[in-house]
This record gives sequence, structure tokens and C-alpha cells, in this order.
Amino acid sequence: MFGFIKDKFENFKQAVSNTAQSLVGNVLSNIDETEEQYSEFALDDIEDTLIGADLGVGYAAELVDNLRSKPNAKPSELRNYLKEEFKKTLSNAGSTELNYKDNELNIYFIAGVNGAGKTTLIAKMAYQFRQNGKKVLVAAGDTFRAAAEEQLNIWSERAGADIVRRDKADPASIVYEAIQKAKNENYDVILVDTAGRLQNKFNLMEELKKIKTVIDKHAPDSLRESILVIDANTGQNGLQQAKVFADCVNLTSVALTKLDGSAKGAIILAIAKEMKLPVKLVGIGEKMTDLKAFNTEDFIEALFN
Repeated sequence: MFGFIKDKFENFKQAVSNTAQSLVGNVLSNIDETEEQYSEFALDDIEDTLIGADLGVGYAAELVDNLRSKPNAKPSELRNYLKEEFKKTLSNAGSTELNYKDNELNIYFIAGVNGAGKTTLIAKMAYQFRQNGKKVLVAAGDTFRAAAEEQLNIWSERAGADIVRRDKADPASIVYEAIQKAKNENYDVILVDTAGRLQNKFNLMEELKKIKTVIDKHAPDSLRESILVIDANTGQNGLQQAKVFADCVNLTSVALTKLDGSAKGAIILAIAKEMKLPVKLVGIGEKMTDLKAFNTEDFIEALFN
């Protein structure tokens, strides 16, 4: 994947360890692999454990109903069954590769609730694009919170990126200004920060739609990704957030932050299953380099090994 440092697998495995225990370890520890078939009690227990691991009620029920419908299904095969189903779910959600085009302007629209980690994600993306020699501009579109702009300004400086910001200005006008600057000064990347105030959903939706309209009008071929940032610790709330933001903008992918401190990383699978949105980036630490290009094979191996 372009631009993003591939951490050693062991680092990623460690970051996923809490989720692996919650989602896979707890399920497998509650079954007797010497049994020839599943008891109804065992199936109910599997379903409850999957739901408790934030896989989602519908998805967990579907997985267990599939086992019920197979008369020859054996507990000793559960590990491989879950492994293949999870892999299929992630694959069906689409490519995990971040879209980028050389020698063109690339715009990344970053959405998510306040506190999800948008600012640090933008900083890490900016840093890694800069490490690859790209000219990066940040559009500070969350103008409602002055602290957000100031924080983004500090992070942008650390990352070596430029920034367009004007306190209390209309976010869409900030993005318009950023697009004009990027075109005039040959930037490779614009990272657009946006507000995440779910308390007033209507205003938020209108604001995000307006920003999207500006991008569509003034840089119609440059929008590479609309990325929803989700804190791994939110669990099933992350799925509800995805539904709200999908109503505002045409989301293309998810960035999962704080995965290293969470046992609720199964939300990756729940969103892939229900929303058909691939996870493309995962945050696994505090450092600028702790942003990993999501890889389905690595994630599955980390869950089951």
C-alpha cells in the first residue's frame, strides 16, 4: 500500500491480542473439541460469546445458524470455520488498499465523531505521505471547536504539512481555499478534517454535504477516499456511527484507531459485514509511525494464532 509503513507482524499481532482473546479465544475455550457434534447449549454459548465480543447480533446469529444447518459440523472444526467466514466477510467488503494516484491531486475526506482520533490520524497520514516525499496540505474543516484547529495546527507542523485554517469560518470555504491553494502550488495531498458533532445530526449532515459538494464541484476527480474514523473501544456504537455518516457522505473506507488498547476490534468485521466498508488503516500506538495499512491476512492470522 502506498506510503504507509508496514509494521512487523509481531507488533500487529500484539495490537490485536485483546480482540483475539475476546473474539476467538473465549469461543474456543468454551467448546469440547472431542465431541462429535454441537449441543444446543454449546451453540447458544458460541452465539452469546460472539455477540459479547462486538461482532453484532445479526452476524453472530448467522454464523451459528449455519452450524445448526450442517448436521456433520464438528466442534473440532470451529476454528477453521470461523477463520474462513471472517476472511470471506473482509474480502467481500472490498479492497483494503488506500487509493492514491501519482502526479495528481489526492483528496482524503476524514469524518468521525469528536474523540474518535481524527486529528491524530490526519497527522499520521500527513507524516507518512511526507516521508514519501509528497507535498501535503491539511484543511482544518472542524471550525466549531477552536481547540480542534489549534491541535491540528500543532500536529501538522510536527508532520511537516501545511495547513489552511480560519477560526469560525464556514468549513466549506476552508476546503474551497485549500483546493485552490493545492492546485496553484502543486500539492499532492489534501487531508480534510471535519466536525463530528452528533448532538445535532441535521446540522452536521448539512455541513458535511456542503463540503462534499465543494470537492465535487472544484476537484471532481481528486477525491480518493471518504474515510470514517472509529475508535476501536466504541464497539457496536461504531456501527451506528457508520450508518449516520453514510447518510451524509459516500463513505469508502474505515480507519480504526486505538486498536492496541481494545478488545472490541471485531467491529471491523461487523462493519464489513453490514456496511460493506473495508478497513484500510489501523492505529496501533502513539507514534507517528504507528499507523498501519490494514491487511486482511495479517488480521486473520493475528486473531487465530
